[in-house]
Amino acid sequence: MKVGIGSDHAGYNLKKEIIKYFEEKNIQTIDFGTCSNDSVDYPDYGLAVAEAVKEGKCDRGIIICGTGLGISIAANKVKGIRAANCTNSFMARMSREHNDCNVLAIGERVVGLDLALDIVDTWMNSEFQGGKHKRRVDKICEIERKYCK
Repeated sequence: MKVGIGSDHAGYNLKKEIIKYFEEKNIQTIDFGTCSNDSVDYPDYGLAVAEAVKEGKCDRGIIICGTGLGISIAANKVKGIRAANCTNSFMARMSREHNDCNVLAIGERVVGLDLALDIVDTWMNSEFQGGKHKRRVDKICEIERKYCK
């Protein structure tokens, strides 16, 4: 499993902690930046991770900004990306089991470190259930085909 990870300045500290957490679990990461707390634009980092997932360079992606909102909106503009902004572990599990999300968004200013790591762990260890959920995800993909040209 290879995970792409990126953040803006407001998510930089949490990104460093998640990378450290992955290193302890021997999960390979590719860091798409940013590399400091200096102000940057979140769409750049959401796009970089989303493109890496879409192109198969990474199996999944994690993106972080202050709230998780803006960066997830940016990532969701990439065809084939289903980014979910999760504020608790239940949402993380459902985003994988029901929505087959391939990118997790987190807000550093919204969740603390322990909760963020629990969200990441839950998301990483949850699998898509298929069945009726596949039918629904297929409908999302059809919307993409219609509107994302």
